[in-house]
Amino acid sequence: MKKLLLLFACLLLKSAVMRSQNLYFPPITGTAWDTTAPQSLGWCQPRIDSLYNYLQLKHSKSFIILKNGKIVLEKYFGSYTADSLFYWASASKSLASFITGIAQQKSFININNLVSQYLGTGWTSETPAKENLITVKHLLQMMSGLDDAPPQPCNNEDTAKACLIYKADAGTRWAYHTGAYKKVQSVVSAAVNLNYNLITNNWVENYTGMSGLWIDQTYYSKARDMARFGLLVQNKGIWNADTLLKDSVYYNHMVNTSQSFNLSYGYLWWLNGKPTFMNPGIQLTLPGPLIPNCPADMFAALGKDDQKIYIVPSTGMVVIRQGYSADGVTFALSTFDNTLWDYINKLNCLATSMDEINSDAVSLYPNPAHDQLIVKASIPVSAIEMTNLIGCRQLIASGAQAHTLNVSALEKGVYFVKLTFENKQRLIKKIIID
Repeated sequence: MKKLLLLFACLLLKSAVMRSQNLYFPPITGTAWDTTAPQSLGWCQPRIDSLYNYLQLKHSKSFIILKNGKIVLEKYFGSYTADSLFYWASASKSLASFITGIAQQKSFININNLVSQYLGTGWTSETPAKENLITVKHLLQMMSGLDDAPPQPCNNEDTAKACLIYKADAGTRWAYHTGAYKKVQSVVSAAVNLNYNLITNNWVENYTGMSGLWIDQTYYSKARDMARFGLLVQNKGIWNADTLLKDSVYYNHMVNTSQSFNLSYGYLWWLNGKPTFMNPGIQLTLPGPLIPNCPADMFAALGKDDQKIYIVPSTGMVVIRQGYSADGVTFALSTFDNTLWDYINKLNCLATSMDEINSDAVSLYPNPAHDQLIVKASIPVSAIEMTNLIGCRQLIASGAQAHTLNVSALEKGVYFVKLTFENKQRLIKKIIID
């Protein structure tokens, strides 16, 4: 039995090493970073220019795409440069989650322990009995039960004891609460007995070349620092030959569903490809994946004003965006995510874009529709997907040249029907449900 376990461990180690060898890691000092020509991936300049024009229109400061660790696209807008610093906003939470995993690995903390074990009792305004229900894991899951909309003068980001008040028992309610999350950083600092900047420097920055700074518990850095962190997490906590996060169980919990309320949330990471999701500030479960245009295995660090670190293991991509709010929405998640990924999906010139197929080849009727929508195509269809105006998937069906969709359960409004054909071409048509 011991021999089998040893063999299994060796195979896992070999697999991790091979995975690292397939990725490029830039030197931890200097500005050298290998590149991959976008044309080698089938991407063409007109579509790259279209993407850049969209990003500029949407108040972006920087944009980077890595493929297997190498830079494919890198663009800075206006006066912002590769040496400029900007805040990660709530994308900082995902870095804090990673650091928490290392703290547990080093035996400074156990996330199943009570927060009060590290901060002392009375760190909230709850009764001792209710406060002693809250574990570090609850903070990582956004399941503290503390009120995410405390009365004025408090707000969602306040960490003062007077602003951390009871709403529900820990573990019974998912709510995006920045003030409660920040106590994760306090727990780690208290347990290690070091400033959080020093912890980040000692455990992450020294190994990866990142050079950011925590200010008021929010991380600030250059765009390439975000890309370095994305690459580190893409490779499951391994930077080149250095394994920073050895706790694979924690890593897997971090980037997978962490509780039963919001299936699209791990340990301070957002997850795509789940059947439902919840938005910050709203106690409502919405149908469909987080970002329909994004690959299902994508997970992301998302911050206010559209700070983005998207990681897509299946394609080897890390995508970075810094800037101001694209559409005037301050939530970490916005409609910008879905539109941006539509542009990214269209970069490949070898595949025909949604707009390039003859729309006369497809008929959708009646339009407006009430109970049924009939789809007919003159060429074979492999998949049919319907989304609402904000990009939430409503219906999905396997393809056929003639197909009838039951739309009777949908609310009245405007919808988009996306058809994917067997020749990989795609087409989107607008319909109305009355």
